[in-house]
Amino acid sequence: MKVPLLLRNILVGIPIGITFLDTVGYVARVEGVSMQPVLNPDLRQTDYVFLNRWQVRGYKVERGDVISLTSPKYPNQMLIKRVVAVAGDIVHTIGYKSEFLKVPDGHCWVEGDHTGQSMDSNCFGPISLGLVTAKATCIVWPPNRWQYLNSSLPDHRRPLNLRRTVTI
Repeated sequence: MKVPLLLRNILVGIPIGITFLDTVGYVARVEGVSMQPVLNPDLRQTDYVFLNRWQVRGYKVERGDVISLTSPKYPNQMLIKRVVAVAGDIVHTIGYKSEFLKVPDGHCWVEGDHTGQSMDSNCFGPISLGLVTAKATCIVWPPNRWQYLNSSLPDHRRPLNLRRTVTI
């Protein structure tokens, strides 16, 4: 029996598409103000970012990366945050149960760029690297916002063991 061309293309295309989304990445809508001003600087316009799964394989995350993760508090919710500290770093927390914390192995500390307007590690503590799903690499929509996302940290949020000290 001969399978129609359209049906055959669908049967071949769906597994290839799913494999691409699971391995390489996908585009996601960013909601909320927690990553302002980097993402959604103007609430009348929503940013869409490319979430690159390939770049976090092997649990490779670095300070300053903007990542997506599964919320440790609400597992059906995805979050987009910036990695502030990685395993071994000492971080000065903002309202967490202890003022200073050493990030344990296999974890990282994430925060929203809009301090005080974010559900992040200051609410739920260091997150397991197993919750990291992708790295946000660029804004793909709207066209006037096309840009790559920098992996950088403001000086005031650098881990204590990496801050530069000046003696006079």
